[in-house]
Amino acid sequence: MTSQVLSTDFLIIGAGVAGLRAALELCRHGHVTMVAKGGPQDNNSFYAQGGVAVALSEEDDVDIHFTDTIKAGHQLCSPPATKVLVEEGPARVHELIKWGAKFDTVDGKLAFTKEGAHSRHRVLRAGGDATGSEMVRALSAKAQGLKNLKWLGNHFGVELLTHDGRCCGATILDELKGTGKTVLASAVLLVTGGAGQIYARTTNPANATGDGIAMAFRAGAILEDMEFVQFHPTSLYLPSSPPFLLSEVLRGEGGILRNNRCERFMKNYHRNQELAPRDIVSRAIWTEMQRTKARHVYLDATHLSPTFLKERFPTIYSTCLRYDIDITEEWIPVSPSAHYFMGGVKTDLDGASNLPGLFAAGEAACSGVHGANRLGSNSLLEGLVFGLRAGKAAAQYAKTYSPPAMISHSFRKKSSERTMSEQDVEKIRNSLRRLMWTKVGLIRTADSLQKALEQLRQWSGKLQKTPFNRAGLETRNMVQVGQCIIEAALWRTNSVGAHYREDIPSSKGLKWKVHSQCQQKKK
Repeated sequence: MTSQVLSTDFLIIGAGVAGLRAALELCRHGHVTMVAKGGPQDNNSFYAQGGVAVALSEEDDVDIHFTDTIKAGHQLCSPPATKVLVEEGPARVHELIKWGAKFDTVDGKLAFTKEGAHSRHRVLRAGGDATGSEMVRALSAKAQGLKNLKWLGNHFGVELLTHDGRCCGATILDELKGTGKTVLASAVLLVTGGAGQIYARTTNPANATGDGIAMAFRAGAILEDMEFVQFHPTSLYLPSSPPFLLSEVLRGEGGILRNNRCERFMKNYHRNQELAPRDIVSRAIWTEMQRTKARHVYLDATHLSPTFLKERFPTIYSTCLRYDIDITEEWIPVSPSAHYFMGGVKTDLDGASNLPGLFAAGEAACSGVHGANRLGSNSLLEGLVFGLRAGKAAAQYAKTYSPPAMISHSFRKKSSERTMSEQDVEKIRNSLRRLMWTKVGLIRTADSLQKALEQLRQWSGKLQKTPFNRAGLETRNMVQVGQCIIEAALWRTNSVGAHYREDIPSSKGLKWKVHSQCQQKKK
């Protein structure tokens, strides 16, 4: 397949908070091409409800934020990376406010709330429960009109390009035309988000299929901590609707979890009850579901003021009402769903991977700030802080390297020339999601993981003949990421944070404070 060849100084794949913040920095140093599936709102950042955690309130400071983050991460966070996050976070948020981000206030002062595992009120919110969309809006508005920024929406990153051991660009698919393009760049930044869609139940949007993580793996980048997949405890459970995130702040403001026997059960699992860390709440809910033979538990907020609920959680209130649930009068059926990936492309403090020229930030990266269990609302802050740092590092790197004028690459054949049908691809995708949910979900065993791995290896072979379109390429990436998760989960022979092995429930062992790594074997 012939392709158009484009050249740019910096290539950004993804368009969430981390990508936008990096773009604003990189546009000061050269031409930036930003590639993203779908439109500017099709990213995890946009759908983030709860808020952004930052030590700005009078009762808080960066040392306390640091301690809470390390504790929630079960001592597996990188102390240097966490220090960068909490210390640089306030400046990044003040900067965003200066650019027009409108966070909620009370009596003219920023309003802070509390979430599980936070010891202080430090979570800023916008629009009640629309923090991510407001941050994306403010960053997008700042980026509009930048002459050095070229936006390529509805474009899908296919493969990273390497030359002489360096990353020098990527091949991309024009989703609307079905044609391939080659983009050469001095530095590439992956900000493609997570991979929640590999699970049957997820709070993530449809495009969270792990594309950047899979691309980096195939190019030789090291992936770290892939076994740590965070399951959000409370997503709306209705057979006729997709899972919808019910922000942890609902529990922070007083929401109560009850099983189908009307019992408040979290007191049996943790001293902080509903405000325990997410991994503990998720497993407690799962245990109650198994014990009572139920498909969900309930989140009860009916004791809170109806006016408060409507004003504080407008998106949640209106969404639940759409499904005939009035949260001011009725308990909300909830169950855990795949939510956030702590693992990803291993980076240093400046977003650099082990592959020269390749940088990563946000959920696609493993910067080390989340450890075995992310502290709620730290992710948007990570996007701001490490998006900027990765942008600065990429700009510095580009001063010493220019991509080749041309690189040899052959695109895969058109879908009509492939032997695998789109129906077969869809069947694998759906089967993968069910398999990952049942065998590589909240509760794992060596037996369940091994059976899942054998099946994914079979699918991986078949998907070498996938159609050259978004659905086929996404499915291939999903299987690739799934394999890495399983291999890391088999390697970690202990339970810690979001990784729970029912056959090895102890959190101690030889690999207690060691990090898993996955890397493509050289052929």
